Amino acid sequence: MPEAIKPVNVEALKALVRTVPDFPKPGILFYDITTLLKDKTGFAQMIDALAAHYIDSNIDLVLGIEARGFIFGPALAYRLNAGFVPVRKPRKLPARWRG
Repeated sequence: MPEAIKPVNVEALKALVRTVPDFPKPGILFYDITTLLKDKTGFAQMIDALAAHYIDSNIDLVLGIEARGFIFGPALAYRLNAGFVPVRKPRKLPARWRG
């Protein structure tokens, strides 16, 4: 059974996300999550914040949609004591798939 999850300061997590103006083109504000991912405390708190919504729901599987889902999904699945399934476009993985 997963441990109880403590409340998370979402504003502190937002502060760990770097904003890059005019990338990839003028007028676009790009949110770079790599700065959050490399902060071990911030990353753990972010996974806890996601898990807090589901911790008492008896989740069996977490599905992660490429590409960010492949980053966050396994960590969330681990936190929820669940399995992880990567979701990709058809024929991108060798295993049988459903369309």
